[in-house]
Amino acid sequence: MGMVSALWLGLLISGFVAAAFQGKIDIVTQSMLKGAEEGVAVALGLISILVLWLGVMRVAEEAGLIAALARLLRPLARWLFPSVPADHPAMGSILSNMSANILGLGNAATPLGLKAMRELQELNPDKEQASDAMCTLLALNTASLTLLPTTVIALRMQYGATSPTDIVAPTILATAVGTAAAIFLDRYYRRRDARGRRGAKK
Repeated sequence: MGMVSALWLGLLISGFVAAAFQGKIDIVTQSMLKGAEEGVAVALGLISILVLWLGVMRVAEEAGLIAALARLLRPLARWLFPSVPADHPAMGSILSNMSANILGLGNAATPLGLKAMRELQELNPDKEQASDAMCTLLALNTASLTLLPTTVIALRMQYGATSPTDIVAPTILATAVGTAAAIFLDRYYRRRDARGRRGAKK
C-alpha cells in the first residue's frame, strides 16, 4: 500500500472510530451518501462544460495553435533541457506537454507528461535515479504557467459563480510566480550538484 493510500485509510478508520465512540455513526453514513450524490451531480454538470472547452481547444489544435505555441516554446525548452537532443521524441513530448498545460488542458497534459517521462528515461544513464531533465519536467508540470484554467472555470460555473472567469487573472499571476520559482530552484540545485560533482572528482 502506498503512503497516500495508507494515510487516507487511517483517516477513514479514525473517523469511523471517533463517530462510533460519540454515537454519531448515522451522521457519518448520511454525509457519505450526500457526498456521493453531490459528486455524481458535479461530474454530470462538468461533462457538458468540459466537452465544450475541449472541443474549442481541439479546433485550436487543428488550426495549428498548439503547434505554433510549441514552436514558440522551443528555445525555452532547449535552455531548460540541455541534455535532451533537439530531434529526440522526448523534446516533442515535452513541448506538447508544456503547451497543453499553458492552455489549461490538464486532461491532455497528463498523458503527454507521462510519455515525455518514459522517453526521458530512455536517455537516462542511471535507470535507478531520476535525471536532471526528469526533475525539471516534474517541477514544470507541478507549477505550470496556465493562461486558461478551463477546469476551474467549469467548476465555478457548475456552482453558480456570478463571474466564473474572474479566476483567470489570479491564476495567470499565481502560476507565473510558481513557474518562475520552479525554474529558479531547478537551476540552483543543478549548479549546486554540478559543483559538488566537480569537488568530488578533485
